[in-house]
Amino acid sequence: MKLPALLRSRPRWQLAVGGVVLLWLLWLVFQPAKTTSDNIVITARRGPLDIKVLVGGSIEALESQELHSEVRGEPVKILKIVDEGYQVTEDDVKTNKVLVELDASKLKQQFVNQDITFQSTVSGLTEAQQGYEIQLNLNHTDIKAAEQKARFALMDLEKYVGARISGEIITRLGLREDLLTSTNAPTNSLVGAVDFSAYAKEGSLDDGAAKQELRKRGDELLVAKTTLGQAQTKLTGTTRLFEKGFVTKSELESDQIAAEQARLKVDAAATAVDLFVRYEFPKTAEETLGKYDEALQGLIRARKEAVSKLAQAEAKLKGAQGRYEIEKQNRDELADQIKKCLLYAKTPGLAVYGGGNQRFYWGNQERIAVGSQVFERQAIITIPDPKKMGVNVGIHESHIKKVKKGQTVKITADAFPDDPLTGEITKVGVLPDSENRWMNPDMKLYTTTIAIAGTREWLKPGMSAKIEIMVQRLDDVVYVPIQAVTQRDGKTVVFKPGRKPKPVAVEAGQFTDEFIEIKQGLKEGEAVLLRVPDSEKSDGENRKAEEPKPAAAPAKQTASR
Repeated sequence: MKLPALLRSRPRWQLAVGGVVLLWLLWLVFQPAKTTSDNIVITARRGPLDIKVLVGGSIEALESQELHSEVRGEPVKILKIVDEGYQVTEDDVKTNKVLVELDASKLKQQFVNQDITFQSTVSGLTEAQQGYEIQLNLNHTDIKAAEQKARFALMDLEKYVGARISGEIITRLGLREDLLTSTNAPTNSLVGAVDFSAYAKEGSLDDGAAKQELRKRGDELLVAKTTLGQAQTKLTGTTRLFEKGFVTKSELESDQIAAEQARLKVDAAATAVDLFVRYEFPKTAEETLGKYDEALQGLIRARKEAVSKLAQAEAKLKGAQGRYEIEKQNRDELADQIKKCLLYAKTPGLAVYGGGNQRFYWGNQERIAVGSQVFERQAIITIPDPKKMGVNVGIHESHIKKVKKGQTVKITADAFPDDPLTGEITKVGVLPDSENRWMNPDMKLYTTTIAIAGTREWLKPGMSAKIEIMVQRLDDVVYVPIQAVTQRDGKTVVFKPGRKPKPVAVEAGQFTDEFIEIKQGLKEGEAVLLRVPDSEKSDGENRKAEEPKPAAAPAKQTASR
C-alpha cells in the first residue's frame, strides 16, 4: 500500500516522464532484430513476371511533307508565308494553294538576259544546220562532176586506143571501174607508165581513133606507092618511045616530073606513117591517159575535200548544238528556279515552321518569318502526316537485345494519360545513335522507331509520352526485388537473415527495374534481406557496384513488372 501512496505523492508530470522512459526501455528490449532499412526481410515469390522496357520519348510524325528552299546560290527573302499552325486542307491540296512565296526578282532579270543569249544561240544553230545541209548538197554536186569528168576521160581513152587496149592498160595499172565510186584510188601519176609504141601497129591497135588514123595514113602511103609504080611504068615506056623518036623530049620530061612527084608523095606518106607511129600516137595516147589520170586524181581530191568540208560543217553544227543545249539548260533552270519560288501544299496537315527535327537556328539562319532570308535546302515549313504518327526513342544497350521489330508497345501521352495508345516497333537501330554521344560517351542508345496504331485528333508532334515495351512474360518463376541481389567474389548472391547474415549463391535470370528472376539457389517463401548488410560493405564502396550487373541500366531506360 506504500507504493500507491508514493505515487500519489509524486507530481503528475513526473509520472508522465517515467511512463515514457518505461515504454522506451520496453521497446529496446523487445524490438525485432530486423527493423532497420538495411535489415528488412522479404520472402521470395513465385508467379508470373512481365519483362518490360520503359522509356520516355516525344510523339512525332513518321512521315511529313517538308517544304524547303530549292533556290540555288544566294539566300532569298520570304515574301509571303502562311501563319504557323495553319491547317492545310484537302481543298488546299487540290487547288495548289501557295504556302510560301520567295523573292524571284533577281531570277527573273537573269532569265531575261539568258533568254536574249538563248535566242542568239538558236539563230547560230539554224545557220549551222543550213550550212551543213548546203555542204551536203555541194559535196554531192562536186563528186558527181568529178566522177563525170573521170568517166568522160576514160571514154576518151577507150575511144582513142580502143576498149581492149584501154582495158588492158587499166587492168595492168590496177585501175578498176569501182574506183570511180571509191576513195581508195591510187594517187600516183600514170604518165609514162605505159609504152604505147608497142601498140603502134595497125594489127595491134583495137578499133578506135588511133587505128583509124593509122589506117588512113597507111592507105595514103599505099595510094602513093601505087601512083609511083604507075608513073615509073609510064616513064619507062615514054623513055623507050623517046629513044625511037616516037615522043618528044618535053613529053619525056613531063613523065619524069610525074614519076618524081609520085616518089615524093610516097616518101611523104611513109614519113607521115612513121611520125604517127613514133610520135603522134604515143603523144595523143599518153595525153588521153594523162587526162584520165588527172580526172581520177580530181575525183579523189573532190571526195577527200567533201569529207573534210562536211566534217568542218558537222563540227560547227555540233558546236552550235552544244551551245544551244547549254544555253537552253541554263534558261530552263532559271525558269525552274522561278517556279520553285512558289511552294505549294501537297498533303493536308498542320503547318509548322522549320524542319521536322529542327530545334535550333545555327549560324546566320534567321527565324522563319516574312522578310527573313532562307538558304538552299533550308526547311521552311513542315506538314506532318497525322495518319502516320509514332515515337523515336533511344533504347539503352543493356536492353537492346530484348527489343525486336514487331513487338507490341503501350504508349501513354502525358497530356492524355486516360487515353492510352498502342503501337508496334517498326525499326531497331543497328548502331548506337551518334548525335548524343558527345554529351555522354559512356551511354550508348539505339534509335528505335515505334508506329502508333490508329489516329487521335489530339495527337500532335512534340507531345511527351511514356513507352512500355512488352518484351517477354515469364509464367511461373521465383523472383525477388532487384535490390536483394548483389555481386560478391565474382558470384551473384543474396543474404539470409540472422544475427550474422549469410550470403547464398544464386543464379539470376531475366530482370526488370523492380524484380529479378532467381533460377537456382532460392525457393519460394525463403526469406532474404532486402539490402546488403552494412557489415558486408567496405568503406567508401559505391552502392551501385553491389547491384547485379544485369540491372545496371540508366534511370531513364527502366523496366517494369
